[in-house]
Amino acid sequence: MSARERILARVRDALAERPRAPDPGGFAGERPEPPPPDAPGAFTRAFVRSGGEVVRVADQAAAAAWLASLTHGAGSVSIGATVPATLLPGVAAVSPDQAELGVSMAIGAVAETGSLVLDARDGRRAQLLPPAHVVLVSAATVHATLAGALASVRSDLPSALGLHSGPSKSADIGQVLVKGVHGPGRVVAVIIGD
Repeated sequence: MSARERILARVRDALAERPRAPDPGGFAGERPEPPPPDAPGAFTRAFVRSGGEVVRVADQAAAAAWLASLTHGAGSVSIGATVPATLLPGVAAVSPDQAELGVSMAIGAVAETGSLVLDARDGRRAQLLPPAHVVLVSAATVHATLAGALASVRSDLPSALGLHSGPSKSADIGQVLVKGVHGPGRVVAVIIGD
């Protein structure tokens, strides 16, 4: 028996004697406000308050046109793996560590927190390394609450979910706010549809 197998056997034995905690069920705590009726509008307000930018477009064709005009002037672009072919900007993609702009597809968004829900399968490097990040999100996947957004992805969970609520920022040193410290300094959410 290897050292790994011995350690795992001890863990299994210890857990076998431990009583199981009951499932706590859904969140039933006090919410300061009721869920917003207009989830995309509420998401927009919260995301902009966090320093992000929001663009609303009518459909995928308008999103593709907007993205093509944006990337035309960009020196280099990194494209996330889950961006649909119909939305690709038509520029040669480069490695995320070389890109000036990253483009990703969100699997959802949360109105109450102003957060984009990003899938690790899209490529975390494309989401975090470029100094500017454009995130495409369907209006149909903007949920009023975090619980709603998480419930919507339950059947197809990736290895990790990222909740991005605007550009990276920190005020650790001297209480001076600096953007782009641990990720993009500019984040643009493009909401597709009504």
